[in-house]
Amino acid sequence: MNESLSAFPHEPERTISDLGWSDFFQGQCTAEDLENLLPARVVSMHRGHVVVSTGSEEHLLPVADKGILRLNEQPAVGDWVLLEKSTMLPARLLDRTSVFKRLAPGAGKGVQPIAANVDTVFIVSSCTEEFNLNRLERYLCLALDSGVEPVVVLTKADLAEDPQNYCRRAETIRQGMPVMAVNGHDPESVKVLEPWCRPGQTIVMLGSSGVGKTTLLNALNGSNIHKVGDVRKGDGKGRHTTTRRTLHVLPSGVLLVDVPGIRELQLHECRDGIARAFADITELEQQCRFADCSHENEPDCAIRMALQDGEVDPRRVDNYRKLLEEADEGLQAASGKQRRNAARAAIARRRGAGRKPSGKRR
Repeated sequence: MNESLSAFPHEPERTISDLGWSDFFQGQCTAEDLENLLPARVVSMHRGHVVVSTGSEEHLLPVADKGILRLNEQPAVGDWVLLEKSTMLPARLLDRTSVFKRLAPGAGKGVQPIAANVDTVFIVSSCTEEFNLNRLERYLCLALDSGVEPVVVLTKADLAEDPQNYCRRAETIRQGMPVMAVNGHDPESVKVLEPWCRPGQTIVMLGSSGVGKTTLLNALNGSNIHKVGDVRKGDGKGRHTTTRRTLHVLPSGVLLVDVPGIRELQLHECRDGIARAFADITELEQQCRFADCSHENEPDCAIRMALQDGEVDPRRVDNYRKLLEEADEGLQAASGKQRRNAARAAIARRRGAGRKPSGKRR
């Protein structure tokens, strides 16, 4: 059953434009839709329900086994749905401008949407021992596959002797990619992110636990309303402080999606993003004699020759091959789950068709 909540009771009432509604979504609605249906944006995901906002109020939507009740596709934070005005139940999920997906952790291996309708992704790492180029490239592949240009934000600049050294290293993974080092405890420091923090724009922050995403959110918000956790001594790893995906409307008008620290980001069907993230390597591959070159022992392998001449970083080649293999395995795993679900649904339909109506309902 749908339940209505007060939306942002401590803040002024908002409109759907404040939540990022644009001509792209308006164009998917007929005059009849706008008369009978109400646009709402998914602002929070919970285990048993999701929360959507119309700007003036929030509503809890029930979750069925395969997503929100009456919707065919599992929604994500940032999605737009149309609600029936008479019941406040979802009628339709609108097409997205972008969507971030990963292979869900665990044995099921389904595809899990992370966030939708995002304009910019902040790939958040830190100027500490947590910094890892392979991990940054993994997030970069996900961003580029979603069609969203990334900004790398390196937090805890105050803890590093030379934060610009971390910036220079991060810049090597993609030419021209913005890389910003900030101190989340210093409001002046985070002002370098203002070019991407425009009213109505949606930003998602992706990164591991403990890199300072919540501190950064507080700094951008201008107040410490979100709990911040400590970093463990010894290994420098952080604890989860964000426990669910939530869309925040900041005083500046920017919409920011906070995602729990991702400890296991498995790529799914991400070949396009990988190709864009490793464009230098894919260009070399086209120069190999054999189209299916494994870059091991084949003659006239452009990748091996570039490695021998020091023209390409061995680390990047190794990570490129690893991510390609992982994406292919993820696609096979997800496809296997889809086939199993389709088979179960077919069996259920056959069983249902074979039942005789009793004429009486108990």
